[in-house]
Amino acid sequence: MKNSADIIKQVLLTEKGTMLSDEQNKFLFKVAIDANKVEIKRAVEELFDVRVMAVNTMRRKGKKRRQRTAQFGMTAASKRAVVTLHAEDSINLI
Repeated sequence: MKNSADIIKQVLLTEKGTMLSDEQNKFLFKVAIDANKVEIKRAVEELFDVRVMAVNTMRRKGKKRRQRTAQFGMTAASKRAVVTLHAEDSINLI
């Protein structure tokens, strides 16, 4: 079984994430690529002591980046999770 801190990499504080947390009680997390929805749900419940109602995930492919040569590199791929909390629960990010 994976450690919760290894599954949840960081909380994403973006403009869209702030709007979702204020209006719909949803929070954005950057998670491990190989984590599934059940593992993400358990990790959030364990780390923040809240009740999770739903987890939606999205994989983001790395982009091509060119430096001053003709060779291309790639940025790292990542995975994001949008976690919906119970109406009575909240996460204080600040």
